[in-house]
Amino acid sequence: MVSGPAPSSRPEAVELSVVIPAHNSARVIEATVDAFVEYLSGRTAEIIVVENGSTDSTADICARLEAGWTHPAVALHVLTSDKGMGNALRLGVEQSRGDRVLLTADDLPFGFDDLDAAAQLASETGSTPLVAIGSKAHPESAVERGVLRGVMTFGFTSLRRIVLGTRTRDPQGTFIVDGTLLRAVAPQLIEPGFLFTTELDYAVELAGVRPVELPVRLSESHRSEPSRVAFADVVKMARGLLSLRGRRHELLAAARAGRQAVDA
Repeated sequence: MVSGPAPSSRPEAVELSVVIPAHNSARVIEATVDAFVEYLSGRTAEIIVVENGSTDSTADICARLEAGWTHPAVALHVLTSDKGMGNALRLGVEQSRGDRVLLTADDLPFGFDDLDAAAQLASETGSTPLVAIGSKAHPESAVERGVLRGVMTFGFTSLRRIVLGTRTRDPQGTFIVDGTLLRAVAPQLIEPGFLFTTELDYAVELAGVRPVELPVRLSESHRSEPSRVAFADVVKMARGLLSLRGRRHELLAAARAGRQAVDA
């Protein structure tokens, strides 16, 4: 089940859409929304929180925030999707209206390093990449990993390159994507869970778009949190790579159509 206002009910474009999946996020979601409101001050933007199968008070907190919203320049939309990060991100993208769309996490793992680095890159080069990633694998990123997490990451990276041939070092980071491109590709992204951003990266790389990886610093609060990705999730993700490769042609077609829409 998914729910939320139809895109036609809020058609006006904004500069940035921030899509935040929220699953059992009661401890962090309000602080994250407040932080984005402050950061986005002076810009036209929207925050899209997609609650997905929470068993705590996340849904109630999100409903309260939306009901009492008083920030006209930054809209807040609360949606509901089936459980799964991919399900939440896809719905948020489909309902978005931003010129660019940020796919992030409920606990702001990098603060605003990803958006700041993207803005600095645009200022220095005079252009904005179609796809940018807040990447833990960037050489200048400050990320402390435990041994187990490092081994799991290395193994999955190696599998991804062997099975899919992708070159992005960290497709599990935060994504800042051209809104037209992303909304064109999103209907073909079917992964319900953590593999969603890998699927997105695979699609755009097939179409010749090389994501630009940006340096980030892992927040102090996030470092102390245990990983939400269990070993069983990694096994599922590894199996899912073969499924992605089997859908190569449809993902390529969707990404090419998105590029054409951007260029039109």
